[in-house]
Amino acid sequence: MFRESQLSNNVLRRAIQKVATGPEFSKNISEEDSYNSMLNILDNESDSIQAAIYLIAMRMKRETMDENIGSLKALIDKSNIITADVDELLDIAEPYNGFLRNTPMSAFLPAVFSSIGIPCITHGVETVGPKFGLTTKRILEKAGIKIDNNSQEASKFLSNKDIGWSYVDQEEFCKPLYNLINLRTRMVKRTILTTIEVLVGPIRAKNKTHLLTGYVHAAYPPVYSDLAKVAGFDSAVLVKGVEGGVSPALRGNGKVFYYADGGDMQETAFDPKNISVEQNMRAVPLPELEKKEEIKLDEISSDINIDDFSTKAVEIGKDALNGKEGPGKDTLIYTGAVALSIIKNIDFSDAATQIKNSINSGKAKEFFYNAI
Repeated sequence: MFRESQLSNNVLRRAIQKVATGPEFSKNISEEDSYNSMLNILDNESDSIQAAIYLIAMRMKRETMDENIGSLKALIDKSNIITADVDELLDIAEPYNGFLRNTPMSAFLPAVFSSIGIPCITHGVETVGPKFGLTTKRILEKAGIKIDNNSQEASKFLSNKDIGWSYVDQEEFCKPLYNLINLRTRMVKRTILTTIEVLVGPIRAKNKTHLLTGYVHAAYPPVYSDLAKVAGFDSAVLVKGVEGGVSPALRGNGKVFYYADGGDMQETAFDPKNISVEQNMRAVPLPELEKKEEIKLDEISSDINIDDFSTKAVEIGKDALNGKEGPGKDTLIYTGAVALSIIKNIDFSDAATQIKNSINSGKAKEFFYNAI
């Protein structure tokens, strides 16, 4: 990373003067300037108005790769990143702002992977804008899983062969970024932080650390691929997922980009029918939910009662781990098989068989609840 020094209080001001000069005259800034600007924000050396102007202006002009890289390096430098006593690790990086249009199954995926011998870490926050949707943390908390691990405790879970997975919160591994949640709420719109925060990688393996994350827009795979390499991931699986998550749609071919051993990004597709996943729906639908009573944060906030949503998501996830046939189980099998086939370079059908066997035998469920 860049040489650490006392940053001038004017560093962010100078960056704003470049990036916020209108649609015709806004200028891109260097990797080093974006690094120093983000560090300035994380270190709370600038006021919140300047920070918000900078982040919104960057989004409006569209961030360059240098700006993405510099910003990500700043997050990594301000994070507590440790190495677990495992040779291999899968990092499942879901959008921190959650889900509102479908019921996510990703909170149950780490236990599925750990039950077949691949330690798995997942991370996030309880809620953040712009969606304020249902997050992994809320689901795990409702299921009674231990979510208040510090990084060392999470690392011990990973190396425990009877558990092999854990959750770690952003508040634990990158407190300066977590402290910006209130500012991000007041800003309303998505910023560069939404893109890069999932790539910090709070816990790494001794040998290989793999990334599994999702995207929506076609422009993002090369961005995420390059950033994953900057972050030090040995391989990455980038799924065109439902709501930008890691789970591909249950119908139609699932588009996936990936790289292995730091190589070039490649594109492939998976047909769920090849592993006997045949659903008319794209994803696990929303259950019937109560409306929340509190005032909405703004005109774009959902009126879904997230607490009710988390309760029902846990019920659906439990059914899937119990082997109940349906979109929940199919999502775990399909998502797991896609990632496993790429990470281990094995046949898609063989990967699906491993996942199915673990679920049907009850092993995946056992590993899930071993993390209580």
